[in-house]
Amino acid sequence: MVVGRRRPEPDPGHGSGISIGGSNNAPLQNVVGQNISNIHQSASVQGTVDIDAVRGLLASFRSDINRNEVDLQNTTVLRAMADTVDTALAASDAPQVGTLRGIAQALPALVVGTAVQQGGEALANAIGGLLS
Repeated sequence: MVVGRRRPEPDPGHGSGISIGGSNNAPLQNVVGQNISNIHQSASVQGTVDIDAVRGLLASFRSDINRNEVDLQNTTVLRAMADTVDTALAASDAPQVGTLRGIAQALPALVVGTAVQQGGEALANAIGGLLS
């Protein structure tokens, strides 16, 4: 037995961080192969977004819903929200701000952890950018 020798403690001041660019919500692994879960990254929309961009994201989101409807629990709600966004965007000269703001706030919570999360969050961010 050797007395007075012990293994050095790891330096608690240095953590290992992983930087991911863009919006990435997929499962990640760190360098030693351990799964990292519950990591969410978001980006704020800078400037304004035009209605055509929101409509394009809306069409893509609807396609995602149709493709993944078997695995989604809130298909009816998500479709209703998409229809409401479409109607709100078509309303007169100005979109229905209150309705769109409510959808932009609620949509991310409804799509989290689903196959349509990326499209839903992109649509919510675009709606937010349209309203800013």
